[in-house]
Amino acid sequence: MHNTCVIYSGVVELVKNRLKAVILAGGLGTRLRPYTLFLPKPMLPLADKPLLQYTIEWLSSHGVKDVLISVSYLRKSIEDYFQDGEEFGVNITYFKSGTPLGTAGQLKEVEVGIDSTFLCVYGDSFYNFDLSSAVKFHKSKKALATMVLKKYKTSMKYGFIDIDSSGAVKDWSEKPDIEGFINIGCYIMEPLFLRRIPKKKMFGMDIAFKNALEQKDRIYGYVTDGEFIDIGDMASYEDANSLFTSRLGKIL
Repeated sequence: MHNTCVIYSGVVELVKNRLKAVILAGGLGTRLRPYTLFLPKPMLPLADKPLLQYTIEWLSSHGVKDVLISVSYLRKSIEDYFQDGEEFGVNITYFKSGTPLGTAGQLKEVEVGIDSTFLCVYGDSFYNFDLSSAVKFHKSKKALATMVLKKYKTSMKYGFIDIDSSGAVKDWSEKPDIEGFINIGCYIMEPLFLRRIPKKKMFGMDIAFKNALEQKDRIYGYVTDGEFIDIGDMASYEDANSLFTSRLGKIL
């Protein structure tokens, strides 16, 4: 798979519904210092363009034309590069927060620009999957919020020892594999979900979803087998940059 986005059959429907997308791009990127001392994490280059450009191009390829970007740390580099979004085929509106507010807190700052079903994605990840199918799933479930999930498998660093109540060893599992679904930081939401988030307060997305679950809101998970790359730390960034540089070489 090259670093160009695939255009899926649901583009026309997303255009018709004029689906807005919120990109959360206000984090400090502390785990990627010193790279992020002068650039916000979404602006770190992957081969020939910044990470955030891939996300905007992916959204545009699916017919999403209205993009709301929540910015804070080193926001001018984002605003100066993308401006109003016309060059990238989208309309961009910026929402500025003076201090870091966490993922859900950033989203709350954009509430005034939300009037219907919307997407929310993290600005420090790369996505390439069938977005239209995820939106159709969300609509079919009449969900308040749908989180996009991906199957993940990892091996534990240590072996697990099982004991009974007396302390007798019953089993030894050496470095077992653990498998499950992970949240990839892409959501389809209804505006009412934002009521689970307080204003002007540091608030994580996990807490917002826990609040919604406690209130018995309709929360669903859509599983994708598409591509997802998290740029969380120095090692993952360097791996991603090497991957995209190799893809660029194949295209050239």
